Amino acid sequence: MDPVNDKNTVAVETDAEHERLKADARREHDLYLRALADFENYRRRVDRDREKTAAAGKRDILRSLLDVVDGFDRALPYLADAPASVAEGLLANHRKLLNLLTAQDVRPIKAVGEPFDPALHEAIGPAEGDQSPSGTVTDELERGYWLGDEVLRPARVRVAR
Repeated sequence: MDPVNDKNTVAVETDAEHERLKADARREHDLYLRALADFENYRRRVDRDREKTAAAGKRDILRSLLDVVDGFDRALPYLADAPASVAEGLLANHRKLLNLLTAQDVRPIKAVGEPFDPALHEAIGPAEGDQSPSGTVTDELERGYWLGDEVLRPARVRVAR
């Protein structure tokens, strides 16, 4: 047996083993980095989906509240015949509801006198006998609202022919 050859063989085997271990470590590190990136992408997607779901829920609730506002708006003209305490109570509740909507960045869409815009208005029918220029909104049957910079609900209007 030649001790020099045995040392060289062991050294070669050790170097080969060392290189194999380094390659395994690089591969495992790459897998770790990929898994980390996948998890980060997953987290972002979940956050984005959660935000979308919350915004959709908020829009649904606000649209339901707009139906309540519409009921108040229809009732307000008849308050002259109601007792003063009832009128005051209805007006206070109407104000509270409008303040709540304002706090949520909900504001009315200006419609009457504006040119008809299908993105903001829903035409219910033509305005009869009105002298306004053609294509102008003459009557608002149901108020439309913005939520931030998007239309929460279009205004239902009549348009001059």
